[in-house]
Amino acid sequence: MTSNASRFTEDTVFVTGAGAGIGRAIAERCAAEGATVVVTDVDTEGGEETVARIEDAGGDAAFHELDVTDREAFGAVVETTAERHGLDAIVNNAGIAPDNAFVEDVDADTLERVLDVNVRGVWNGCQAALPVFKEQGSGAIVNISSLGGILGLPKQGPYTLSKGAVLNFTRTVAAEAGYHGVRANAVCPGFVETQMGEAHFEHADDPAAARERMEREYPLQRLGYPEEVASAVAFLASDDASYVTGHGLVVDGGYSVS
Repeated sequence: MTSNASRFTEDTVFVTGAGAGIGRAIAERCAAEGATVVVTDVDTEGGEETVARIEDAGGDAAFHELDVTDREAFGAVVETTAERHGLDAIVNNAGIAPDNAFVEDVDADTLERVLDVNVRGVWNGCQAALPVFKEQGSGAIVNISSLGGILGLPKQGPYTLSKGAVLNFTRTVAAEAGYHGVRANAVCPGFVETQMGEAHFEHADDPAAARERMEREYPLQRLGYPEEVASAVAFLASDDASYVTGHGLVVDGGYSVS
C-alpha cells in the first residue's frame, strides 16, 4: 500500500477505538504518514499493542484509556493531548454492533448501549475537540459512519439508527465549524474484515456459506479490509482534503450501487 510519509508531519491525530480493527489500521496509517497518534480505547491491552506496533515501525504514539461515553473523561484526554502534543485531527471511530434482531425484538438495554457508544461517543469527541480547533483556526474531524448509515440493513435497527445519526450530525458540524477553518467528514464503510465482522458470521448456521453469499453481493466480489478504510480516513484528515467538508465518503466495494 502506498502512503505519503510527510502528509502528517508535525501533526497529531487522535483516534478512538484504536485497540483493534479499523481503528488500529487508522492509527497505523496516520503514524506511517508522519503523525503523532494518540491511541484511545477501553481495551488497555489492545491500545497498548497498537502503540507498540506503531513504535516498532518507527512511528510516534501514546495511549490513553478512554470510554467515549464519558463526556468529562473525553474532554480531559483531549485537553491533555492538545497541551502535550497539539491537536490537528480527531477520528471518532469507536463503535459497537448488536446481534441481528428485528426491531420489535430489540430490548431497551441493547438500544441504549448502541446509541450511547455510537452516537454519544461521536458527540463527545466533537464537543471536546471543537473548542481546540476553533481557537487555533484549523482542524479536521472524521467520524466513522457506515454503509448502514445510508442504507437500511435488515435486523440491524439500532446500528443503522446510530450510524445514520452520525452521518447527518457530521454535516451539521461541518456547517457550523467551517467558518472557523474546521472541516468535518464521515467515512461509510461496507462490511470489513474485522473481529466485529467475524462475529456476524458466527451466528449463521453455516458461517462459510454466509460469508460467500455476502461476498457475492459486492461488485468487487470480496469484503473490505481495515487498511482500505484507513486510506480514506487519512485522506479526509489531511490537507489533501482541504476543500472537502460535510461529505460522507462511501468505502463499500460498490455495494450501494449494485
